Amino acid sequence: MKENLLYLVHRIPFPPNKGDKIRSFHLLEYLSKRYNVYLGTFIDDPEDWKYRQEVEKFCSECCILELEPKAARLKSLSGLFTGSALSLPYYRNRMLETWVGNRIRERRIGKTVVFSSPMAQYVEKHGEMLRIMDFVDVDSDKWKQYSDSCSFPSNLIYAREGRRLEDYERKIAAEFDASFFVSEQEAEHFRKIAPESSRKIHDYPNGVNADYFSPEREYENPYPPGEGVLVFTGAMDYRPNIDAVLWFAEEVFPKLPGTRFYIVGSNPADAVRSLSGRPGIHVTGRVADVRPYLAHARLAVAPLRIARGIQNKVLEALAMGKMVAASPQAMEGIPDNDGCTVCADAQEFVRSIEKMLDSGSDDRRGREFVLRHFDWQSNLERLSSHLAGTP
Repeated sequence: MKENLLYLVHRIPFPPNKGDKIRSFHLLEYLSKRYNVYLGTFIDDPEDWKYRQEVEKFCSECCILELEPKAARLKSLSGLFTGSALSLPYYRNRMLETWVGNRIRERRIGKTVVFSSPMAQYVEKHGEMLRIMDFVDVDSDKWKQYSDSCSFPSNLIYAREGRRLEDYERKIAAEFDASFFVSEQEAEHFRKIAPESSRKIHDYPNGVNADYFSPEREYENPYPPGEGVLVFTGAMDYRPNIDAVLWFAEEVFPKLPGTRFYIVGSNPADAVRSLSGRPGIHVTGRVADVRPYLAHARLAVAPLRIARGIQNKVLEALAMGKMVAASPQAMEGIPDNDGCTVCADAQEFVRSIEKMLDSGSDDRRGREFVLRHFDWQSNLERLSSHLAGTP
């Protein structure tokens, strides 16, 4: 008979088409085979309401609530007066708090997995439970990176969030039974921040659905004939992705004549949309399936300058048999492999891309590397002993 388990996620874990949702969905899928899952989560994109029934298939019960980003940002300002990280009031919701408390009591739930640090506030007072935290990345460090790349006064707000959220991350790591990160590098980085919790800090890497991201399938070409396409994939309202494509469009792409740069991803920010006015640059917005854009590109680029953890966009391109030109930040947590070329600056990006275009764009060694190291099932097994309470 399956045990009951509470799973709290800051954003509905479906569809698995962007970084956090890919990981949170596969974790949900894994947990649902072993537990009766009670899911508490938010929807911050109206497009995602149509996926509610898909998520419910994996759960005994769901509490899925709307989170309106503008209202949540306004509510988050209360953290300035309480001294907390702004991320906590951003995700605070009385209905979810009540639902969590009632389900823990009524269903006698003794275990919880929390995905993303702000969701930990819902089980802080439930120390009687076995509590597992999936931080994914060290989010506080990401806010510090934002601060370094922004001007006044945003830099001060981001720096404050980095400090306050780091304090909260340390508190949760100390109180919870185990904390997980997306890579050993990320886990080691947090051990230095929270040495008092080092024995409880672990990692499990992301994986790739290699059957889905397969170069063996037939994909209709979304590009005009004869185009030498460089492709970037990712949610285009996410600050690190915005920064990456703006930098690449300015510093690298103009030095690569005869190529086209396609930016493929949902909700492009205005700054990204404006790039479509430049010769050779195309901004697609949301697409039904990213695989054709990978399959028919000459190669993929990942020029991130702000990053933590493992970049799914790199793994998916490798799984599709594509070579990748990537920044050092984009390769954190991904071992050296024959499918990727690491480029430290714009000049190296230009040289490496020119070399890859001359040599061909497909390299199955990258796919073989992904199959060996990034399998969801084997990576998620690292959670099993901790959920059983016998690490």
